[in-house]
Amino acid sequence: MMPAVFRSNVLILALSQALMLSAIVLSMALAAILGSMLAPDKGLATLPLAAMVIGTAIASLPAARLMRRFGRRPGFLVGALLGIGGSLVCAYALHQSLFIPFVIGHFLLGSYQGFANYYRFAAVEAAGPDHAGRAISLVVAGGVVAAFLGPQFGQWGRDWIGGQIFVGSYLAQGGLSFIALVLLSRLRLPKVEAVQVGSPRPLGEILSHPGLRVAIFSAAIGYAVMIMVMTATPLAILGCGLPQSDVTPVIQWHVVGMFAPSFFTGALIRRYGAPRIMQTGFVLLLGQVVLALSGVEFLHFLSALVLLGVGWNFAFIGGTTLLTQACRPAEQLRVQAVNEFTVFGVVALATLSAGWLYDRFGWVTLNLAVVPLLVAALIATLGIERRLRRAALAA
Repeated sequence: MMPAVFRSNVLILALSQALMLSAIVLSMALAAILGSMLAPDKGLATLPLAAMVIGTAIASLPAARLMRRFGRRPGFLVGALLGIGGSLVCAYALHQSLFIPFVIGHFLLGSYQGFANYYRFAAVEAAGPDHAGRAISLVVAGGVVAAFLGPQFGQWGRDWIGGQIFVGSYLAQGGLSFIALVLLSRLRLPKVEAVQVGSPRPLGEILSHPGLRVAIFSAAIGYAVMIMVMTATPLAILGCGLPQSDVTPVIQWHVVGMFAPSFFTGALIRRYGAPRIMQTGFVLLLGQVVLALSGVEFLHFLSALVLLGVGWNFAFIGGTTLLTQACRPAEQLRVQAVNEFTVFGVVALATLSAGWLYDRFGWVTLNLAVVPLLVAALIATLGIERRLRRAALAA
């Protein structure tokens, strides 16, 4: 049982995660469609989302350095301020019908996520290693709220500003980031030095750990596949002649699939181990491909995107847990920074390619393109499970 102060910190982090992801999900539901309206080339429709992911990757390194020097809370507050600024820039860009500022605004929103992605690691520090899986799951589970709050704010704000479609949505998004800023100011986390104890090894030696490499590789593949398919889905729904009103429920239930399993993913990891849960995630992601290729009606998109979300959850939380098990306390911030930069660098490439693949080759080819990546990740997790089992028997 976690002490009350630890539970309070984990609750604040979970609520902040819900607010941050609500802002991000709002952009996921709208950015590709609005990008296609503003972009000079339809192939650039997903560039705002790609900029958001690039912002996440780039911000992950300075975020880690800032938190190492000043602590978690100041870093999280800086991230929330970036979120507020990004929303305001996007609202201005829509008001003026400007594509480049719209892209820049999403870069700032992604930078906000780059800082906020450390919420789950801060939760581990607050809860302690014995509760790591549960703390990560509870924080990530904050995204269940985002499944409904983000798209709903997008629709509520659609016509708030007369004659300026969706400008109000991005102003509402900025309000969510402001509430997160207020919540995060109440965090009382242990100092970084208190949990980063011991002597760190050289980075090359740390990264030579096979479990660490598999954790980073698998998390990157799982996230990249999820974001690639999810990014192209609103375009595919409209491209198949379905109404725009179908986009919101598909994205909502996809996000539910991403985060609802978090209530029990930690317990599954404790029982079966992180590699086994990651394997299950990659099998589910392969199942999503089968569903996506089975038809182009509303229920095909809905069921495929829900399965995509659940598969991502198992792969990502399993990978994060494996990451925390493969390094020493003194190495955590450096390893976290490498993980976040690598994962979101790969995700940025996937997001950039999603619009191009869909525009040039279509929905079927985009889904088939992810199969080799998923098979490679599945093989990697099978290998590390065997290696860990042998090590346990030899101990």
